[in-house]
Amino acid sequence: MEEKKYLKLNDIEAYKIAFKLSNYVWDIVIKWDYFAKKTIGAQFVDSSDSISANIAEGFGRYGKKDKIKFYRIAFGSMYEALDWNEKAIRRKLISDDTYKYIFDELNKLPKSIHSLIKYTNDKLKE
Repeated sequence: MEEKKYLKLNDIEAYKIAFKLSNYVWDIVIKWDYFAKKTIGAQFVDSSDSISANIAEGFGRYGKKDKIKFYRIAFGSMYEALDWNEKAIRRKLISDDTYKYIFDELNKLPKSIHSLIKYTNDKLKE
């Protein structure tokens, strides 16, 4: 008899990308001066943290609709993080290389989150 493999949170590509990115953003923002941290930094960290946190919360929910609701919130937080990344580069708080890395990582997430939503829709009954 074949052993059934259960999906774990750390198996989810969107979660892994978002978790790594949130810690990357934290490591950058923590070095900013007080004003930059208080204005842009806190929101940049919050939105970045929110992506993986909402994926994790959705993963822990029981019903399909509940799970997908949190995955969609993560999708919105991804766009918010994109906005803060744009503001951070424009206000010269991050380098071009840092901007590009964050931008590229965030742009991996739409496909990955949509795949997670599709998987959830296909695999769960309710």
